[in-house]
Amino acid sequence: MAYQIITDGSCDLGQEIPQKAGIKVVPFYVTFDGENYKKEIEEIGVREFYQQMVDHPDQFPKSSLPSVQDYVEAFTPYVKEGKDIICLCITVKFSGSYNSAKTAADSLKEEYPDVKIQVIDTTVNTVLQGILVEEAVQMQQAGLSFEETVAGVERIKVTGRIIFTVGNYEYLIHGGRIGKVMGNAASTLGIKPLIMLREGEIFPIGISRSRKKACKRLIEQTREHFDKIGESPDDYRIVVGYGYDYEEAVSFRDELLASLKTYSGYESIDIYQIGATIGVHTGPYPIGLGLIRKFK
Repeated sequence: MAYQIITDGSCDLGQEIPQKAGIKVVPFYVTFDGENYKKEIEEIGVREFYQQMVDHPDQFPKSSLPSVQDYVEAFTPYVKEGKDIICLCITVKFSGSYNSAKTAADSLKEEYPDVKIQVIDTTVNTVLQGILVEEAVQMQQAGLSFEETVAGVERIKVTGRIIFTVGNYEYLIHGGRIGKVMGNAASTLGIKPLIMLREGEIFPIGISRSRKKACKRLIEQTREHFDKIGESPDDYRIVVGYGYDYEEAVSFRDELLASLKTYSGYESIDIYQIGATIGVHTGPYPIGLGLIRKFK
């Protein structure tokens, strides 16, 4: 039986990639005034979102998860066709999107008992979630069954890491992602944080005195990560994620690729724009990389 791959808007794959790959994306909502929520991409573009943050640095936008009804509406056309569904959601440590999807799946199973709906907590987010979704599509295109693809996603998701920095601590403080005392002290000193996401949570992994040094340290930590796990980058998908500044992303990508070439056969790295779901917590200037083991 055919199966449909669905994900939430945290995947940051834009519009073109899901359309070409046949991925259904259930969007998050974003608001700047706390009252009027818009669906990301469908009702407010990512560039427009970041421009508003840059133009109004005193505003702190918020995001809201897809509702149970949003997922019911996304799932229903496929279950009516008798299609099974694999739904990959942002880490539950960051959002209740998984819970919405699970509730929707459970309600539909009563009406369509013969259709399988597997909701997966990816334990990742943003561009790394996007890579994992793309790997799931690769599994599907390679002829893997529903169960094999679910197992494949579960197997590789634990290898995922995001290593990144942000422009300042303000958005992380406002979003409750780091302690206020630590954030205020760091902001006063002008320190740039180095952060890693692993197994669904973010951890501080260092500090740097400047943005340029922070980016350099991210590249060094990538090599240290592969040395530590004793694996080659050639067995991994690696992408660069950025917020507002595309030119900085290109420069960072080039430096990262030059480093990777000294200890792997890496030829190219794609650049993805981090969307509003995560941008509300990082501010307009996140930059970093995501890596995850390829399924084959």
